[in-house]
Amino acid sequence: MTTTTMTPAARIKAIFGGSAGNLVEWYDWYVYSAFSLYFAKVFFPKGDQTAELLNAAAVFAVGFLMRPIGAWVMGLYADRYGRKKALTTSVGLMCFGSLVIAIVPGYQTIGVAAPVILVIVRMLQGLSLGGEYGASATYLSEVASKKNRGFWASFQYVTLISGQLIALAVLLVLQATMSDAALASWGWRIPFAIGAVLAVVVFWLRRNLHETEQFKAETMAPSERAKTMFLFVRHPKATLLVFGLTAGGSLAFYTYTTYIQKFLTNTAGFTKDQASQISAGALLVYMLLQPVYGALSDRIGRRPLLVGFGVLGMLATWPIMTALGAARDPWIAFALSLTALLIVSGYTSIAGLVKAEMFPVGVRALGVALPYAVANSMFGGTAEYAALWFKNGGNESGFYIYVTIMIGVALAAAVFMGDTRDTSLITED
Repeated sequence: MTTTTMTPAARIKAIFGGSAGNLVEWYDWYVYSAFSLYFAKVFFPKGDQTAELLNAAAVFAVGFLMRPIGAWVMGLYADRYGRKKALTTSVGLMCFGSLVIAIVPGYQTIGVAAPVILVIVRMLQGLSLGGEYGASATYLSEVASKKNRGFWASFQYVTLISGQLIALAVLLVLQATMSDAALASWGWRIPFAIGAVLAVVVFWLRRNLHETEQFKAETMAPSERAKTMFLFVRHPKATLLVFGLTAGGSLAFYTYTTYIQKFLTNTAGFTKDQASQISAGALLVYMLLQPVYGALSDRIGRRPLLVGFGVLGMLATWPIMTALGAARDPWIAFALSLTALLIVSGYTSIAGLVKAEMFPVGVRALGVALPYAVANSMFGGTAEYAALWFKNGGNESGFYIYVTIMIGVALAAAVFMGDTRDTSLITED
């Protein structure tokens, strides 16, 4: 085992530095989804509300399609040249994307060029986010102490959820201070400008991060690290397990965090303000519970949490979504949304750590990022589009079945894997 000289204060500083950038990256990513109710007409001016949201969701999905490429490129880069360099590069790309969205003219001004630019920018941001997940999960897992690795690594999703919460908070503030007409006209650009500024701050913060001791102790030459074929030839089981866990986990996560806001307005009939408030309240509690679940995994293991997510997710998805669609009381909708998120926490609190613990240091960032990004693009990134497609076709309950089946895939992966708390390949303490 590699022993480091990190003091508790230094470890906390490293966790903060690694996760702060994660927060900004995910804020920038979620702002698109949170404000799509307002800017969909700016880029896609024709059609009813469902059709406009469908077009906006399609662009959201296109961004996800770039994530495997970003995961591959940045995963190789992080394993060969360091986690710090990969993290700094990814946040720089996200900053550029947010700035462009904040200033690009709409369809009525520049015609078809507007949605084309939007697609290109979202592709760049997808490239950035694809690299962020693997590098961030690897960095946080490697700087965490062995005894409390689940607790510390859970802050990846704390910051991820924080990014979404901040995006929702900005939305709530703008909804309270601006008219719907002003928000739809120009106010939706404000959160993208905020994201660009925050990303610049984090870019400089990440430049001062310390590289992990385990990466610095790796003796293999950079050119020999993280060869893509090593991932599939030497670690096929771990690669497939990451794919399976992510397929169900990410679909459930995006269903109950990103899509749920649209579901509450488009299906349940809540106002935009009510849907935002319900989502924000549920996400706040959800965020605070991630370290609790992470600490629990340090005591009882990672596998029980993953199995719990799979079993409860399969049993509860249909009843929760059906009840949410019929809910008319905001408090009932809040309770149902929170219940779903409590189930998903069994996956999200330890998702990055479990994947990192399966791979050796020379291929760890790539091993975490690439199969995750492929599965996330196929299932997580298309969650909104799939849900709206089912609704547009008059078979909204078909989406509930789809989510249930994919959670079953994650359950199968959890059943067939060992407990990574006991078999971890992270040798640093």
